[in-house]
Amino acid sequence: MASTEPHAARPAAPPAPGRLRLRDYFDVFRYGRRAIALVWTTSRPLTVALALLSLTSALLPAAVAWVGKQLVDAVLVAAATPGRRAASDAALGWVAVEMGLVVLVLGAQRGLGVAQSLLRAELGQRVNELVLDKALTLELRHFEDSELYDKMTRARREASSRPLSLVTRTFGLAQNAITLATYGALLLSFSPLAVLVLAAAALPVFFAETRFAGEAFRLFRWRTPETRQQAYLESVLAREDYAKEVKLFELGPRLLARYRAIFAAVYAEDRRLTLRRGTWGFVLGLASTAAFYGTYAWIALATIAGEISLGQMTMYVLVFKQGQATLAAALAAIGGMYEDNLYLSTLYEFLDEPVTTPPGTLRAGAVPGDGIRFEAVGFRYPGAETPALDGVSLHVPPGRKLAIVGENGSGKTTLIKLLTRLYEPTEGRILLDGTDLRDWEPHALRARIGVIFQDFARYQLVVGENIGAGDEPHFDDRARWQVAADKGLAAPFIAELPRGYDTQLGRWFKDGRELSIGQWQKIALSRAFMREDADVLVLDEPTASMDAEAEVRIFDRFRALTEAQIAILISHRFSTVRMADFILVLSGGRIVEQGSHAELMAADGAYARLFSLQAQGYR
Repeated sequence: MASTEPHAARPAAPPAPGRLRLRDYFDVFRYGRRAIALVWTTSRPLTVALALLSLTSALLPAAVAWVGKQLVDAVLVAAATPGRRAASDAALGWVAVEMGLVVLVLGAQRGLGVAQSLLRAELGQRVNELVLDKALTLELRHFEDSELYDKMTRARREASSRPLSLVTRTFGLAQNAITLATYGALLLSFSPLAVLVLAAAALPVFFAETRFAGEAFRLFRWRTPETRQQAYLESVLAREDYAKEVKLFELGPRLLARYRAIFAAVYAEDRRLTLRRGTWGFVLGLASTAAFYGTYAWIALATIAGEISLGQMTMYVLVFKQGQATLAAALAAIGGMYEDNLYLSTLYEFLDEPVTTPPGTLRAGAVPGDGIRFEAVGFRYPGAETPALDGVSLHVPPGRKLAIVGENGSGKTTLIKLLTRLYEPTEGRILLDGTDLRDWEPHALRARIGVIFQDFARYQLVVGENIGAGDEPHFDDRARWQVAADKGLAAPFIAELPRGYDTQLGRWFKDGRELSIGQWQKIALSRAFMREDADVLVLDEPTASMDAEAEVRIFDRFRALTEAQIAILISHRFSTVRMADFILVLSGGRIVEQGSHAELMAADGAYARLFSLQAQGYR
């Protein structure tokens, strides 16, 4: 996984806000169609309901304003002709109509809230599933790429809510456009100039908000590494697997201070942007307020001059005020859609990350029983200056027990990652039963190999599932759990657990039991034995945390259980390495010695020197 160390270098300053060009503004809306399609496929009934309720909400406000005008005029007529029951009834009738329309408005608004709430939950789950599905297609190298890891972090943090926000704003924009059209039709009967004033007053706020949205997004992208550093520090300070060292080494205050420093740096930029945004919003809002009251005075003077009735005055003032709010909402929706598209770009950048589909289709090798062959294999990690493996050639026939030794960084684990096809060789090729690994169907290849890495996973699952994880098709097979646990020497201590194979492991969940590192290692070893059909077993430092007696028992049992299988062992303990049929000594990614224990001791080379040094420690 990409490094998340808290001391990683941070940018000296956030990116400077660039000039927002019209082409850039419209270009970012290219994700709108995909977002709408995503919402539609998530829940068609809710999407339709959202559209219909938005349309209803768009048409009702103008109707309420027009009915209000009729009501005022009817009241004036009734007041001027006292005793006329028909006039009074007409006024009361308009009250009833307005009340009915307001009830419909409230119902539509409540319905919109319900639809949005339900769709938000479904869409959030859908987008998170898309992100996780994409993560499953990535290769190991992708997880070790900090830039791609930042993309995934941004996608998971913000993009899950943005598609619904974009669609909601799109419907809201359509709703506001319809409402504005009806308002405009009513306002035009007073003066076309009033419509122009209405539009002109809202534009400055719109352009300012759009610019600030772009700056906020640039800050969001800039601070993603810092956000991950904060998350890392939180886990170090709050998780049980770090707690012992943090307390004993008294690292807490230092790490908490670093956590605060990251927040302070990020918050300083947020604060600066928020203050600028708020100040400009206030100044430009004053212009909008001045436009409203100027028009209000204009309408009042027209009423005083007898050019319009009191009911018309009431309607025009209401229409202008609500029209101003509606136009501002429409422009804000456009600005929000711009911002949503910016954030959605992070989601689709991640989802569109090119992934190489393994081309292999073969489920059997061309030369059954040939075993494993490395032919001049070389590998260089991305960005590395020196190769991790260079010109490695070897042949391991079935039933052979191969041990690999060497100093840390010599290429031992890299060799295993290539064998299990977590990486592809940059030079040469690796064959299983005479067929290049790249030509094997991935599932068929993985079924042939059982492996335990030195940094094996400790799943916060029940014991049986921790073991069953080694063979997914038989994940819940209790009989296989027991057989694998017996092979991995985990059965005795599992029998002593409160619920046996159903005991929750780890401390993350209720009633969880923590195991010793040696017990965890036996669980992981049992996991490797789950694949009964595997003819290659790879053990990377499988007994590093076990006592000497358990180690001997493991390898005696291991040889007996893998008599017809290839077994590859990586270990720093020469007492177990000497039990192998054949030993490779790696140094700097190259094979410097190979042979049996007796042959390598007789050669008196690197292996003999390392064996003698370790043996002296036991004297």
